[in-house]
Amino acid sequence: MAKIGKLAVVGVGLIGGSFALAARRANAVGRVVGVGRSRANIDRARALGVIDADADAAEAVRDAELVFLAMPVGQTAAVLAEIAPHLGPETVVTDAGSTKSDVVAAARAALGAAVARFVPGHPIAGAEHSGVAAARADLFDGKRTVLTPLAETDAAAAARVRELWRACGADVREMTPEVHDRIFAAVSHLPHLLAYALVHDVASHASAQELFDYAASGFRDFTRIASSHPEMWRDICIANRAALLGELDRYEEVLREVRALLDSGDAAGLERLFDGARAARNRWLERR
Repeated sequence: MAKIGKLAVVGVGLIGGSFALAARRANAVGRVVGVGRSRANIDRARALGVIDADADAAEAVRDAELVFLAMPVGQTAAVLAEIAPHLGPETVVTDAGSTKSDVVAAARAALGAAVARFVPGHPIAGAEHSGVAAARADLFDGKRTVLTPLAETDAAAAARVRELWRACGADVREMTPEVHDRIFAAVSHLPHLLAYALVHDVASHASAQELFDYAASGFRDFTRIASSHPEMWRDICIANRAALLGELDRYEEVLREVRALLDSGDAAGLERLFDGARAARNRWLERR
């Protein structure tokens, strides 16, 4: 792929920082300019060699060949409105938001005809830690990145983003924004919501300290993602709330089924449910 002379990264945290590092590793980018709200995090990004310089959003995107938006999705509309007047006629913009329908709507509103050079994306990779200190050049290796190009998306812009993600080690897939949001409500957004809710429940107990003292690997593994960035997940849940509420309704039905099995002492029924769940999870692991 043609090397990107200037890459602007808005949100130099785990994802934005890892994207910059992966692009550098692939020798796919020349200069990286970062944008961030935290002076300490931006200074750390410069010290770690993740970015070469920092600037405000308007200055960072000026003359950039590609702009990567990696801030919480709740900021998307404001950031796009801020940078829109400063984008070059050939500048390609892409994002890493975990929701896509809201991002697409914000892009259409802010960019006008320039939305043709906006390529919505979502890397299916991450960790429970945030900030540039958690960034890794290999974060996307072998991981899927979903692109949701629009009917009006320029083919050359989509190809450039696709090639860059592949250079960063990702397995690139495509789907519509609506399908994306439906899928990730079930397999990403709901699990995060449940992990936060469980920790909140335990922490609300009168004997919370005693409960945490005896919590072991099962609790740790189930709730690992409750250490994720609260602002980011607040925005994701609100942005995709319609699909998420549907999945939460389905989950509540399953909980009622489990409760009924427990209440009736139906050991055989409970074992069948557990066995079916274990088999489904094992099949998923084998496909991976």
